[in-house]
Amino acid sequence: MKKYLVINGVNLNMLGIREPGIYGNSTLADLEKQVTAAAERLGVAVDFFQSNFEGEIVEKIHAALGAYDGIIINPGAFTHYSYAIRDAFGSVKLPVIEVHISNIHKREQFRHTSVIVPECVGQICGLGFKGYTLALEALTEMGEKNA
Repeated sequence: MKKYLVINGVNLNMLGIREPGIYGNSTLADLEKQVTAAAERLGVAVDFFQSNFEGEIVEKIHAALGAYDGIIINPGAFTHYSYAIRDAFGSVKLPVIEVHISNIHKREQFRHTSVIVPECVGQICGLGFKGYTLALEALTEMGEKNA
């Protein structure tokens, strides 16, 4: 069975509390339930990891090599400046999809640039929690084609 890792970065543990006008009222636990249901429907396994610490995310990416078939990441603010996370993805060479709940291209100018996305197979933004399930579907389809 294919296995995927979902990483949520800085401040995503505050979903449901932080800026509900942008991120909604649902929590990180709600997001994980939704993605788990999608994984069951797709016949794949999924694990979750959230950290507000860049180094912990890098370590989790390194540990993913050989353990997962792909990664979905919402790096939060790390999107815009974490070359460490970008380089970690370059090291493990797993398919990665970057996801953002809000449309980062409609927000402040500094949010328009992702230093991580060049190491990703794609980016989904502005579709709320649905972006995570779409990313899981895309990784699953890619995995089937490469099987």
